[in-house]
Amino acid sequence: MFRPGELVKGFRGRTVPRERTALAIWFWEIDRVLLSLIVALMAIGLVAVAAASPVAAIDRSTSAVAVNPLIYFYRQLIWVLIGLPVMLVISMLPRPQARRFALFMGAFFLVMLACVPLLGSTVNGAKRWIDLPGFRFQPSEFLKPTYVVAVAWLLSLRGKDATLPVMRLTFVLTALIALLLMRQPDFGQTVIFSACWAALLLLSGVAMRWIGALGAAGIALLVLVYMFYENGRQRINDFLGIGVSLDTGPDQTDLAFRTITHGGFTGVGPGGGQNKFRLPEAHTDYIFSVIGEEFGLLACIAIALVYLAIIVRVLLRLLDEEDNFTILAAAGLTTEFGLQAIINMGVNAQIFPSKGMTLPFISYGGSSMLALSIGIGLLLAFTRRNPFMGRHTVVKWSGR
Repeated sequence: MFRPGELVKGFRGRTVPRERTALAIWFWEIDRVLLSLIVALMAIGLVAVAAASPVAAIDRSTSAVAVNPLIYFYRQLIWVLIGLPVMLVISMLPRPQARRFALFMGAFFLVMLACVPLLGSTVNGAKRWIDLPGFRFQPSEFLKPTYVVAVAWLLSLRGKDATLPVMRLTFVLTALIALLLMRQPDFGQTVIFSACWAALLLLSGVAMRWIGALGAAGIALLVLVYMFYENGRQRINDFLGIGVSLDTGPDQTDLAFRTITHGGFTGVGPGGGQNKFRLPEAHTDYIFSVIGEEFGLLACIAIALVYLAIIVRVLLRLLDEEDNFTILAAAGLTTEFGLQAIINMGVNAQIFPSKGMTLPFISYGGSSMLALSIGIGLLLAFTRRNPFMGRHTVVKWSGR
């Protein structure tokens, strides 16, 4: 039995103190590097929203009412102060409780997603939000991390009973969510859910012939979307410049590309951007372009490296993990997080067509901030590592 004042040899030979409080145990088990990277993204996001807030404030100002130029910065600060504690509390849950929490929340937000056509409000031609007193939330944002955990749990059951029809269950779940999203319409979120499902199938050890069949089905589905789905066809045509008149001026992705490259490598300086005032939704979908204009392409590269560091950190954390569910859940949450960042940055760099997707922890948005905080909280809970794993060698503390 360990006594206070002693040190133990923990995971990978690290010497750590033997503490008894739950908070101290959480502190030693949590991935503090990963947590620091997430907090850094939140801080970067506050600076970026402050730069983009005047654009949104002007768009929403009228001749009778003037909106505070930093109103969206103050709101984002509130969401950060709410989201960070939510993330930390969820990260303290033991793995079984974190899994049960995700499954319960997933079922709830799936019902909410189904209720969007009945209770939802329309914004910019899409019905994706449900209005509550003082708050508007997007069910699909909250469903993403919980969906990943649910699919990871189902696929992990194959290791216990190979006869369970878990692949068919995950397919039905994914197809149901895709149909609900396409009705909104929300093609970008549909891509995220489908890609996460495919990644989890690949990680679960599905035969490569099934992966090839899924790839072919995905290409066929994209063709069908272009032929029969107006919203998807319009976004692809705008990106390719098909049917675009010269009189209409540049499209959204072209404006974003001009903005992100306007500042060069070092930027025009905070508050000095002018192209950002031509961007639609500069504080959400196209905030990466605002960063490029005012802080430079070097700042954009640095942000991309932070996202890459988060992905690599989680994957390294999973190298010696043995629990199948933990591997699938953590890798799936990382895939969802990284894919959303890649798509947003790619749209701003004119690599992908516009998808209306936020940049994780940087774009403005209450639903996005809370949903991401829940997802990262689950990721931190699943990647917690007991520092007393392995051979426990007691080392007397000599006071020196």
